[in-house]
Amino acid sequence: MESNKQTDSQAAVQTAVQTAIIIGAGPAGLTAAYELLKKTKIRPVIYEADEEIGGISRTKEYKGNRMDIGGHRFFSKSDRVTNFWNEIMPTENPAAGISPNSTDLLFLVRHRLSRILYLRRFFDYPVSLNGDTIRGLGLKRLMKIGFSYLGVCLRPVKNVDSLEQFFISRFGKELYETFFKDYTEKVWGVPCSQISPDWGAQRVKGLSVSKALLHALAKPFTAKSQVNGKKVETSLIERFSYPKYGPGQLWEEVARRVVEMGGEIHLGCRVTGVACQEGRINAVTVTDKQGQSRQVCGDYFFSTMPVADLVAAMGPAVPGNVRQVASGLVYRDFMTVGLLLKSLALTDPRAPDGRVLDDWIYVQEKDVKVGRLQIFNNWSPYMVQDPNTVFLGLEYFCNEGDEMWTMADGDFIAMAQAELEKLGVIRRDQVLDATLIRMPKAYPAYFGSYGRFDEIRRFTDGFANLFLIGRNGQHRYNNMDHSMLTAMEAVDAVAAGRPQDKAAVWAVNTEKDYHEEGKNA
Repeated sequence: MESNKQTDSQAAVQTAVQTAIIIGAGPAGLTAAYELLKKTKIRPVIYEADEEIGGISRTKEYKGNRMDIGGHRFFSKSDRVTNFWNEIMPTENPAAGISPNSTDLLFLVRHRLSRILYLRRFFDYPVSLNGDTIRGLGLKRLMKIGFSYLGVCLRPVKNVDSLEQFFISRFGKELYETFFKDYTEKVWGVPCSQISPDWGAQRVKGLSVSKALLHALAKPFTAKSQVNGKKVETSLIERFSYPKYGPGQLWEEVARRVVEMGGEIHLGCRVTGVACQEGRINAVTVTDKQGQSRQVCGDYFFSTMPVADLVAAMGPAVPGNVRQVASGLVYRDFMTVGLLLKSLALTDPRAPDGRVLDDWIYVQEKDVKVGRLQIFNNWSPYMVQDPNTVFLGLEYFCNEGDEMWTMADGDFIAMAQAELEKLGVIRRDQVLDATLIRMPKAYPAYFGSYGRFDEIRRFTDGFANLFLIGRNGQHRYNNMDHSMLTAMEAVDAVAAGRPQDKAAVWAVNTEKDYHEEGKNA
């Protein structure tokens, strides 16, 4: 009898526990689950449409070699984000006995080097006024860039109503056309004149020619040990942390802890319906990979799924104008070729041994479609199974269903190899193996119906227990740390008993001082 009473009591407690349904197991969704478990008694249940966790921050393994999809440097101006990372994984510190030889679960401290490949030459990113730049561009082109920049300083651009105008107002027309225009249009597939300036405000942030020059002058006096990026523009960071086995290693560990602490993670489960009534979300319909659907109730709902899909799943509850804006949102998709080589043909004339040490190389050349190269060895030597080989990532930007997206894998890989050979990056006889990965909806676009996004926000904010977080959840090109902060702010609102107040969630990655003054978040 006593045993029955105890069981009944436990059942009563069990039914009293509130549940948070989290859509998506990327950085925002996993951060929300972890924070809920630490700060509240709410049980998180994650539904992830893919079979893997991490979203675009996953690490893909191919025959013992690892690929970082999109590239992820771990640095933040937010102490809160940095502390989160360090709580999950320590940073290497040989003096304290923390090294790659002593543990697998750690951050390496890496040197940042990203350059632009233009005119078959390397240029610093950000562009610096040094001998290599002068020789590469030529004095005539350099003078045109200088006078063009001086022109916008003396006569500033007044109506910054497109990304093109944003770049010109920051750098002058000549520098924009030399180093920004072609690459940016590869990324988005439309002219910069058709893209909202919001993208530049979020990605280029406080960077300008004057700040780049000041950074170069101050460089000899900057402490080498700093890796968190405070008081330094994002594009000027020179050191960063990186998980030994890529970004997916961190998120796999977070997922493990979420489950260990009592949360649930269901992979291969897509949210296909959202039931709402009287200003609240009541349940979601989850469809598994076998096509079986079930309805799951919850008390709070955190969505990182693409906004267009979320609104479509809400059905007749959505007003016509909101449905129209959501259906007009545009996403840019992404393909990565992983290319395993005996060696690179490309060499660095500035390096004593000629080795190319870049993490990323931005390809500004007009005669190829590849937009960016990653050298995974340089992110972490542990990303490559055989240290005597080189593992490259060739990044292409496309639209799901277009000519590139639908190309047969073998044909696409052959095209990618031909482009790199044309650029002088590889020799075809050095290729050992190759693979191809497609990543849909990687980048929310700042054109289409984006200019009316506030209509969606006003509608979704009307649901007191619904939070839109993360890159696709907010349709914002957020960095990983920003996506995490949206989740943290949402959990803070729930923990404080004010879930209807979404202002702090939407304020992430919009405050000027966050970017330019290094304010702690």
